Amino acid sequence: MNLKAVFWGLIILGLLVVIALPTVMLIGFGMLPGIVAWIIDRTEEKYATFCVGGLNFCGVFPYLMELWTKDHSMQQATSMLTSAFSLAAMYGGAGLGWTLYLTLPPIISSFIQVMSQRRLAQLRQIQKNIIEEWGDEVAADAEFGTDELKGPGMKNAA
Repeated sequence: MNLKAVFWGLIILGLLVVIALPTVMLIGFGMLPGIVAWIIDRTEEKYATFCVGGLNFCGVFPYLMELWTKDHSMQQATSMLTSAFSLAAMYGGAGLGWTLYLTLPPIISSFIQVMSQRRLAQLRQIQKNIIEEWGDEVAADAEFGTDELKGPGMKNAA
């Protein structure tokens, strides 16, 4: 990470703490699961961070809007952060994000595998129809990988 970016990030965070401490407190405490996902996600794409952080923010956002539209005070922010229902909504969103992140890839890969097997069966049926129409000589070269199918200079290639 660039030292200049870290410096400016700290300056902006410092100003936000002075100007909008209740907002910083609510976001900082409410977004802890998203921050943890960002720290432990070692992939370059940061899929876990986006999935968990996005749904975590969806849980924090209604309380953030309530804080901004009603009483932007430390007492209101503390009240929100000590409410079991608000914490359940904030962290429940993150839990749903982890659930999606962990369950969807195997489901999608299984679906793709089934689609590939179905396509393979269709191609084998087409191949069978071609063999019936053109004869066994068409399949003999393709099945055994004889040198007649290879181009010039490819006979010794593995």
